[in-house]
Amino acid sequence: MPPLPLLDRPAFETALDTATPATLAVMDLDHFKILNDTLGHAEGDRVLRTIERLLTGSLPHGSTVARLGGDEYAALFPDTAPETALILMDEVIRHFHANRDPNWPSTLSLSVGLAARPAHASSPQDLLRAADAALYRAKVEGRNRVAIYVESKMVLKSNYYPRPQLDRLAKLAAALGRTEASLLREALDDLIDRHREAL
Repeated sequence: MPPLPLLDRPAFETALDTATPATLAVMDLDHFKILNDTLGHAEGDRVLRTIERLLTGSLPHGSTVARLGGDEYAALFPDTAPETALILMDEVIRHFHANRDPNWPSTLSLSVGLAARPAHASSPQDLLRAADAALYRAKVEGRNRVAIYVESKMVLKSNYYPRPQLDRLAKLAAALGRTEASLLREALDDLIDRHREAL
């Protein structure tokens, strides 16, 4: 069977629009910057080609694979439960680890976040956001692993924010016709995106 094509981000977003039900995997290389800094960008490019061959050559027919940018990739599995995608992506991580170049830094690994539609999100944007949140959890829990999206329980806001900030948040939510929780999630997403290189 020929390898799957590797799509660019716009083509992948078009595929995301139509796939329901489906599970989305978002992944990136842990500590990729260390490899680029110590071994150079040519070696970094070789790692990316290795990941691309692994993804396009080992995922099941019907999957869609894309490079989202930098060292971030995505795979879309139509009609696939997140638990099944977890098994597939865990095999990818194991294969990458078992066949790694011994010259690569020992910290170089692959982390993956999974989210499903309609279980975790209804729109393509929300699906990407949920998969990104799962990827962040995979990194927080130790990297080199797969995590499935779990709806986070909001901690009582008054534990962390002074009353004047909470009042301003409530007014902003009312003015925008949104919930306070959705605004806080958006702010957290922006924070994570701004500091993605540290992840």
